Amino acid sequence: MKNSNLFLISAPSGTGKSTLINSVLDRAHKSKFPLELSISYTTRKPRVGETDSDHYFFISPEEFARKKESSFFLEHAEVHGNWYGTSIEFVQSKLANGISLILEIDVQGYRQINSLSLAYESIFILPPSIQALEERIKKRGDNDLASINLRLENAKKELICASEYANMIINDSFKDAADTLYQIITQEKAIIEPNDKELEQFLAKLLSS
Repeated sequence: MKNSNLFLISAPSGTGKSTLINSVLDRAHKSKFPLELSISYTTRKPRVGETDSDHYFFISPEEFARKKESSFFLEHAEVHGNWYGTSIEFVQSKLANGISLILEIDVQGYRQINSLSLAYESIFILPPSIQALEERIKKRGDNDLASINLRLENAKKELICASEYANMIINDSFKDAADTLYQIITQEKAIIEPNDKELEQFLAKLLSS
């Protein structure tokens, strides 16, 4: 049985995180590498095409509060008025069965897990530039200037935290970013390109733009 690992992946909205993760999951499935995406609990309503236990575990705010009080969650966070959380039992069960797990979480969730004595690999996805991030947000159909500016401000707040993560990947070339993410996960080590100093310089330039 392969050693299972936990991977915490964060990125601002519009960076392409979900697309990268789905690409890596598909590639892992084809190569028979045991890798899954963790399924979160949420209080928000299902969207069109979403099914319970497949995309999320949909529960009421009251049930979420009870689970939260009973220390059911490994991490939890309120996002845009809805609660999201990761079950400790779900994660432990997958890892115990030799399945590596990706947690697609925000900085709040990452910091909660970071405070625990838990082995994991952390990865932050960076946009190639703030301008590119703005264009990606617009392509998602959000053309309201106030909304775009709010998303960009939130993105900058998250980018400030990027250096807390062990690995940073610039999603400029999708193929290169997907390859790097796949290598980090399957080889259980960081494949940093460019190097740490160059990434820190890139992040500083990104935040100053």
